[in-house]
Amino acid sequence: MRWWKILGLAAFAGVAATGVVIARAERRRRAYTPEEIRERLRARHAEAVAAAEQTGIAAQPPR
Repeated sequence: MRWWKILGLAAFAGVAATGVVIARAERRRRAYTPEEIRERLRARHAEAVAAAEQTGIAAQPPR
């Protein structure tokens, strides 16, 4: 086997592995319902506002 064939097989394996990682991440992301996403965003916003108030930074109103 020549070196370019080995390089090609390695590239193919890398592309396949990347596809698997992307598919897993997409499945994990789509596992949330829209309401769960809203709840998480609201909780993160509340935490950010509380942290800003503790440090004395004026929080901007939501748009």
